[in-house]
Amino acid sequence: MNFEIEEEYRALHELVANFVRDHVMPLEQSVLAREAAGEGYGITPEERAGLDQRSRELGLWGIDAPKDVGGMDLPAVALVGVNEEIGKVMVPYVLPPDSPNLRMLAATVSEEQRDRYLAPYLAGETISAIVISEPGAGSDPAAMKTMARREGDEWVIDGQKIWISRAAEADFGIVMAVTDRELGSRGGMSAFLVDRGTPGMTIARKIPMLGGNATYEVVFQDCRVPAGALLGAEGQGFAPMQLRLSTRRLEMSCWCIGIAQRALDMLVEYAPQRSTFGSNLAEKQTVQNWIAQAEMDIHATRLVAYQAAWKLDQGDRARREVSMLKAMATEMAWRTVDRAMQGFGAMGMTKELPLQQMANEVRLMRIYDGPTEIHHWVIARDVLAAGGI
Repeated sequence: MNFEIEEEYRALHELVANFVRDHVMPLEQSVLAREAAGEGYGITPEERAGLDQRSRELGLWGIDAPKDVGGMDLPAVALVGVNEEIGKVMVPYVLPPDSPNLRMLAATVSEEQRDRYLAPYLAGETISAIVISEPGAGSDPAAMKTMARREGDEWVIDGQKIWISRAAEADFGIVMAVTDRELGSRGGMSAFLVDRGTPGMTIARKIPMLGGNATYEVVFQDCRVPAGALLGAEGQGFAPMQLRLSTRRLEMSCWCIGIAQRALDMLVEYAPQRSTFGSNLAEKQTVQNWIAQAEMDIHATRLVAYQAAWKLDQGDRARREVSMLKAMATEMAWRTVDRAMQGFGAMGMTKELPLQQMANEVRLMRIYDGPTEIHHWVIARDVLAAGGI
């Protein structure tokens, strides 16, 4: 078994680490200050444009996109280190375009959709949103109620979606709907490309979330889209959606590894400086245990991330491994950040340090794309099935 990362992937990791250090990290204090002032958690259009330009100049644009639309088509293994570095900084920026939606589009678009949606998306000319979650449905796709029915040369979508990120700014959404109620997720679920401004699609409300983030509620009422808006085959939207979810879960887990690593680094730097009851924190056994546990947890989670990525690159769905990773990484990062905040004492509770925003982000990720409990359920079902139970 070879644990050595290929040289080109190590070089890419270093390139992204330098990009984060030199161009993204300098924006962090401004981002945190705006969030603390109640202005939301985000970057300005000017900041985004500068990061986009520099990332493009460095060749970091579309690194996992298909080659036939100008991407580098790098494997998931190459992206583990990339996303770990992105996760270390509390600036909401990912290397364009957003990988999960990109992967779903690349796997399903028609030739016409490739030109109209995928190519502009890769070029950074458009923004997309994934429109899956529904009130009461949560992580259970079988409970999805949004329906799409065929009427001549059109599809008519009716339903309600919630917790949708980027809905207000997206140029188009990838909307999941039931096209055959009897079949449900086993051949009755389809995906549609719905452009912003399509009559019948309404953003009902903005929902403030932890740490200055926001999601949206979206309502579809007699929303008519052309037959060509169907993404992939009718009734076959579940598998591409799972591909999208696996990509996001791997990406998110690597962000958590980066967050945990930075929190640990901050604690290690601070512990020798803070003195309490006659000795510094670095000499306290409890703090030493926190540091040792975090180091072990981060190392173990990173290894699981590489194995899950490798299996995905082999064409394996790696459902068990991805669920293990999502649960491990988010819970591990939560423990590590919490202990770092504890070590910093009152300073750890302030909005002057990034720890509080790291905690906010991890807390959200423990819910997004399947809460920990659902992934435990997936793992247990898989293990029990393998045992013939």
